Amino acid sequence: MSNTVELDKKIYLDHASTTPVDREVLELMWPYFSPEYGNPSSMHKSGRKAGQALGQARKEAAHLLNASPEEIIFTGSGTESDNLAILGIARAYRGHGNHIIISAIEHKAITEPAIVLQKEGFQVSVVPVNKEGVVNLKRLKELINDQTILVSIMYANNEIGTIEPIQEISKILKEKSHSKIFPIFHTDACQAAGALSLDVRELGVDLMTVNSAKIYGPKGVGLLYKKRELKVYPVIVGGEQEMHLRAGTENLPLIVGFVEALKRADAKRVEESKRLIKLRDYFIHQILQKIPDAIVNGSLENRLPNNVHISIPQIEGESILLLLDQKGVEASTGSACSAYDLKPSHVLLAIGQSPEYAHGSIRFSLGRSNHKKEIDEVMKILPQIVQHLKSLSALTTRQYTYGK
Repeated sequence: MSNTVELDKKIYLDHASTTPVDREVLELMWPYFSPEYGNPSSMHKSGRKAGQALGQARKEAAHLLNASPEEIIFTGSGTESDNLAILGIARAYRGHGNHIIISAIEHKAITEPAIVLQKEGFQVSVVPVNKEGVVNLKRLKELINDQTILVSIMYANNEIGTIEPIQEISKILKEKSHSKIFPIFHTDACQAAGALSLDVRELGVDLMTVNSAKIYGPKGVGLLYKKRELKVYPVIVGGEQEMHLRAGTENLPLIVGFVEALKRADAKRVEESKRLIKLRDYFIHQILQKIPDAIVNGSLENRLPNNVHISIPQIEGESILLLLDQKGVEASTGSACSAYDLKPSHVLLAIGQSPEYAHGSIRFSLGRSNHKKEIDEVMKILPQIVQHLKSLSALTTRQYTYGK
């Protein structure tokens, strides 16, 4: 394979994993690391100033989500927000029911808290998805009963990029409602932020998770929107911060940066989505043209603008990833949170992929810095890598057969 891309010339195609911090976001954060270092809970002048900055950030985040400031809880990550939603709601309403529903393609930040709840005596139902990763709405209706207190369906999948019909799901839950508030509806919108509307009233959700690291904000901060009238038990205790729902001194620099990144992502959303859709579709077309046996996973119609997820038979995704990395191209085999898990993706298995095909998957996720020239560079490299790995696979198979 030729050295088309030098090692010092990086093509970053893993924006679904994390994004670089926007320079203007970084500049806005900087004062809160040093000159404006007060604790928002302190009563002195520095503390009051920090508290005002925190309050302003909360108001701005609420405005972007069409929510009220008291409905915004700042957390340490999207994962923590998901945990707070699932564990906090279930435990708060245990006396009203013991049944929760999640989809078959949820992030581990949802599935693992659900396992914890099962050990605590809750019943967890998993609603299946079709081959494109769209939730089976008929089955969802069937699963809801008078013990169902919580339903969690992600807004857009982190691996295959499929966008779920959140508004339609909200209508179904209201139709099947067995009380004023149940079932409560949560959605993980970590991948949707910056690409789709986060208007919680329009979507019809009761809780929503958003993460900073996917929208050119700092890592280590997220938020949970919680409808005002809902109770939630904290999962981190020992302080009165965040309306008594998340103990620990607020990380003010990160919160300020997160909200600024959210504002900038929302302002760019429509224009940037159009640009990325064209780039995404061009990339997919080139892959299918030059690697004919490649399979595109997820919905082609209802898909995140930046997501290109493929499976290639007979080769391992990890091998593709490592060889791409040698050429300066950075991508992922799926969820970066499961990068060291050699088990086939539960998302790909849920859409009907065989374990063999699931192992041959790779996710490219585009971002603001990517352009057509970079895609053309990747397409000079990727087919060569695939051909090389398939020749090795064929050689191994022949040697094994001969030896047998």
